[in-house]
Amino acid sequence: MVAIGIIALRSASVARQSDLEVLRLRPNFYMIAGAGGNIGVQVGVDGVVVVDTGSASNADAVVAAIKRITTQPIRYVIDTSADPDHVGGNETIAKAGETLFTQGGGAGIGADFLGGGASILAVEQVLTRMSAPTGQAQRFPVAALPTEAFTQPRKYMYLNGEGIEVLHQPAAHTDGDAMVFFRRSDVVMAGDILDTTRFPMIDVAKGGTVQGEIEALRKLVDLAIPSVPIVSREEGTLIIPGHGRVCDQLDVVEYRDMVTIVRDRIRDLIKEGRTLEQIKATSPTRGYTRRYGSDTGPWTTNDFVEAVYRGLAQKAK
Repeated sequence: MVAIGIIALRSASVARQSDLEVLRLRPNFYMIAGAGGNIGVQVGVDGVVVVDTGSASNADAVVAAIKRITTQPIRYVIDTSADPDHVGGNETIAKAGETLFTQGGGAGIGADFLGGGASILAVEQVLTRMSAPTGQAQRFPVAALPTEAFTQPRKYMYLNGEGIEVLHQPAAHTDGDAMVFFRRSDVVMAGDILDTTRFPMIDVAKGGTVQGEIEALRKLVDLAIPSVPIVSREEGTLIIPGHGRVCDQLDVVEYRDMVTIVRDRIRDLIKEGRTLEQIKATSPTRGYTRRYGSDTGPWTTNDFVEAVYRGLAQKAK
């Protein structure tokens, strides 16, 4: 069985009371829950790599939690999307860190590179969405923006004795999603591609599609290895969703199958000429609504059905 250590952190140093949980998943890998989206923390001789930074209101508490884990400096922040509950703490956490190039990085890179703070890495679409066109108000301060953006399907680095792969998943939750695979730790940070608390949030306005969501979940399944042949050990690849509990490969398989079944139901009804309201009346999420559905909040069952319908209807034209 995988041993997970839990440390409850209560911080009075932030504006409101924050309760965070720190879970030790591997000897050098931790998950911080309760700060917005789930946060991954890899530690080692090179410093700290942080995946996602939670909400802005919890940023100071997250920094305090990381300092309780290790005295090593934060070197990199990796964003899985541009959602405020995943990037809100970017500025505070990056400023609490220290760039790898403190002595000058060569090739003209000075010791004050990035102002001395940690680097922030993300897919280019994340930088675009966090920025603003000239003359328009920017949603995030300049210090919160990615300092390294990429467009290729795979960005990689080698820190703390292991390879780290940042895998762009186009057109899933949005068009700027990334999964982060820590190869030696055997941990994948999935971002909001996987959310065990609700149906996947497919943001059509930001390039999300149900088909891209399914493809991203398939990629997750392919990356992960279950605890076979010795299933009694309950080991294998750990997958950290954007929200909710830690998962294994079989959890992702079930989630992928759920999304695929709902997609197929709605697609078949569209082929029959049903309208969106007629499709909703058939309860296409039946069998899964109690587990993942909601009638209130920022992402309801109706929102999910509408997002799937809009993507499929547009494709059918």
